[in-house]
Amino acid sequence: MMESYLNENFGVQPKHTSDEVLGRWRNLCGVVKNPKRRFRFTANLSKRYEAAAMRRTNQEKLRIAVLVSKAAIHFLSGVSPSDYTVPESVKDAGFQVCADELSSIVEGHDVKKLKFHGDVNGLAEKLSASTTDGLNTKTDQFNRRKEIYGINKFAEAKPRSFWIFVWEALQDMTLMILGVCAFMSLIVGLAVEGWPQGAHDGLGIVSSILLVVFVTATSDYRQSLQFRDLDKEKKKISIHVTRNGYRQKLSIYELVPGDIVHLGIGDQVPADGLFVSGFSVSIDESSLTGESEPVMVSAENPFMLSGTKVQDGSCKMMITTVGMRTQWGKLMATLSEGGDDETPLQVKLNGVATIIGKGGLFFAVVTFAVLVQGMLSQKLQGGTIWSWSGEDAMGLLEFFAIAVTIVVVAVPEGLPLAVTLSLAFAMKKMMNDKALVRHLAACETMGSATTICSDKTGTLTTNHMTVVKSCICMNVKDVSTNASSLCSEIPDSSLKLLLQTIFNNTGGEVVANKDGKREILGSPTETALLEFALSLGGDFHAERQATKTIKVEPFNSTKKRMGVVLELPEGGMRAHTKGASEIVLAACDKVINSDGEVVPLDEESVKHLNLTIDQFANEALRTLCLAYIDLKNKFSPDDSIPVSGYTCIGIVGIKDPVRPGVKESVALCRSAGITVRMVTGDNINTAKAIARECGILTDDGIAIEGPDFREKKMEDLLELIPKIQVMARSSPLDKHTLVKHLRTTFEEVVAVTGDGTNDAPALHEADIGLAMGIAGTEVAKESADVIILDDNFSTIVTVAKWGRSVYINIQKFVQFQLTVNIVALVVNFSSACLTGKESLYIYILCSTFTRNGEAIFGLVGPDSGLILNTLIFNSFVFCQVFNEISSREMEEINVFRGILDNYVFVVVLAVTVLFQIIIIEFLGTFASTSPLTLTQWFVSILIGFVGMPIAAALKMVPV
Repeated sequence: MMESYLNENFGVQPKHTSDEVLGRWRNLCGVVKNPKRRFRFTANLSKRYEAAAMRRTNQEKLRIAVLVSKAAIHFLSGVSPSDYTVPESVKDAGFQVCADELSSIVEGHDVKKLKFHGDVNGLAEKLSASTTDGLNTKTDQFNRRKEIYGINKFAEAKPRSFWIFVWEALQDMTLMILGVCAFMSLIVGLAVEGWPQGAHDGLGIVSSILLVVFVTATSDYRQSLQFRDLDKEKKKISIHVTRNGYRQKLSIYELVPGDIVHLGIGDQVPADGLFVSGFSVSIDESSLTGESEPVMVSAENPFMLSGTKVQDGSCKMMITTVGMRTQWGKLMATLSEGGDDETPLQVKLNGVATIIGKGGLFFAVVTFAVLVQGMLSQKLQGGTIWSWSGEDAMGLLEFFAIAVTIVVVAVPEGLPLAVTLSLAFAMKKMMNDKALVRHLAACETMGSATTICSDKTGTLTTNHMTVVKSCICMNVKDVSTNASSLCSEIPDSSLKLLLQTIFNNTGGEVVANKDGKREILGSPTETALLEFALSLGGDFHAERQATKTIKVEPFNSTKKRMGVVLELPEGGMRAHTKGASEIVLAACDKVINSDGEVVPLDEESVKHLNLTIDQFANEALRTLCLAYIDLKNKFSPDDSIPVSGYTCIGIVGIKDPVRPGVKESVALCRSAGITVRMVTGDNINTAKAIARECGILTDDGIAIEGPDFREKKMEDLLELIPKIQVMARSSPLDKHTLVKHLRTTFEEVVAVTGDGTNDAPALHEADIGLAMGIAGTEVAKESADVIILDDNFSTIVTVAKWGRSVYINIQKFVQFQLTVNIVALVVNFSSACLTGKESLYIYILCSTFTRNGEAIFGLVGPDSGLILNTLIFNSFVFCQVFNEISSREMEEINVFRGILDNYVFVVVLAVTVLFQIIIIEFLGTFASTSPLTLTQWFVSILIGFVGMPIAAALKMVPV
């Protein structure tokens, strides 16, 4: 019944919960003891509404700016020069344009101002920057640049001090009421009994309040420090920048105006700036404006805004505006205050705390009413109903304090926070294990994962690629040891074509680093090909300068190929393409033979090349086909690159070894009930070979290609999907479809890995999106819940382990917390209200112990009642100490195994026992206790220990 109530009223999704649902459960919580604490780690919905309003404003601003800039282009010839004057401070620093002017140009899409300043090159000159060599950081001017224009850092809320958390802990309603009780107790006590006896009760309550407040504040403060460290990790983004004449990787927070930044598909634009050069660049501005339609960026529309994402193409941009001067900076400041969505477990435990809180409040009111009624009855019988003394006032105050204490002990206010603490601890441990959690709920959800859909390249394999086999001019050769020997075996004309296609049709680059040494930049596949071409004696820069690039089509995971059109030095146009071997080969109708001649691609040649592809793939090699076509007609950059009629140059086989430990991790997943599936864009034979090596593909499993999967009918999919272990040549849509069916039709909890921009829909659809930290694009990381910093499959398994440990820890805590709360509630309520006169049951169980306790323990004298109460209190505390030990394991009988390895647990137990000894033996006046003998201590401990065998017996009962 409680489960259905919680699901109905306190049910939220692990991802994409609406603000309406998030707001509803909070309203159901009603009055809580300390809202500042209870709702600290929940989303700030008002700040989110502010961010949404800011996005709408940005959208309108940009729309107007674009319309104005378009209109301005038509009237530029008739516009008089701007009356802009350079501030003296900017001139003195050696610059010719100020930060506000730069900001207005890009943010306002102001073509008029841009033209006045001489376009991008003119602005670069005024910023003392070079669009080819970047900034010179070795001069004093670089530091002046930071002073004038600032650096790319966003304003962050100041970290809250420890005393803020103390103040928030004091906001607890019950503690405030107890504080009032303490004050009144002091006044009445001093008036009745004088100093110091009259102050004991009041000061005792005050010391208890301070102890609770400082323990709570310390716990919350440490937790906030953990979250701050994790937030810093989340915001770490590196990008390629040209400075001092060479490419280097920098944090986006080190960028300054004038920096030349290199962007590719999936990158986030790190600051406001202007397009310098590039091809086919489209920008997704939805994060800034909410507008989903991509914007084409070129020399005609060069404005690039911070926080937007590169959806297609690649380019160089010059930074003009940084930090809080950008719209993204202002938006980020608001967004960061919006917070993370609360997790399903947090919300459900909030529901439990609310239900128990209402029960505790009911018992508190009943207790106070019964106690007051008892006092009034006694006064009526004694005829003193109209005569009230200081002792009577103290009695009423004590009754009220008992009622408040019942609320304090009954309401498990720390229950929802325990989830956050456990999640924060797991997040910290995962960070140490190379997994950065972006959303708290992912920690919980990963513990329930039943399926992991993993990429192959870089996750199951090392992502360190080398060309080990080739089939150039129809000749198959092993080039793993000596690639240069290939030069003597193929004609010069074919070698020239091979080098031209590799060096021009690439997303990589060969650059000199700061030490002057050669460095290859780009994806592992591009790096392997460039390394291969260099080993053949090729010169990257000479080849690039020999031709002029007309159009570039970056690699597309749907087409599974990339292309480039070149203008040749001798005249004419040539298109090069490379990609998935069978797809590119199908686009070829000619091939270069062993004599370097172009001949028709006959049936025998096709068979030979397909056998070569299968042979390479069966050896777990990634295969790529390289081809070209000479364009006879005029080619415009607006035209599409041809899709057929190519001449095959050759096929290369690239080795990417399986990561150590992957096979063991896959076996561990299987034993834990998690199915691992490989989803890759590679050749099916390559995928099957790697999957068998990893232990993913079993005898009863199915390997299928994306195009076949797409054509299956729904009834076929219902039978097929549970058996799929490998999906090769898959498109992003195939991956998304598989994940959606697994989640909805088969009710699996699905974790998906991804690194590319096109993986974003699947990462978004999955219960847990896992992005790769090294190979992953910013778009993929943005859509993910967890970032795997080392791109290793074994780390994903570690995340699942920590996810499960979160659930186990919460179960342990709930068991311990609720037993403490419920027992404390029953003890307080029964001792206050249910005496032997009112209840025969309580009379049998409690009254015998209470009335004969003095005889049972041999207690005599005036303090015998106080000693008996101290014994009961001491036994209750030790019951909880042993209950804490019993809660270490939910199912195992032996709860002492490994107890000494957990030093925090041992210290907490030791401190609890130490405080108990101090309270009993030395703080009797304040705590209303009496020192106990060794025998009485032994009896208390023995009574507490009785709970352990009972707990062990209950664990043996099958559930």
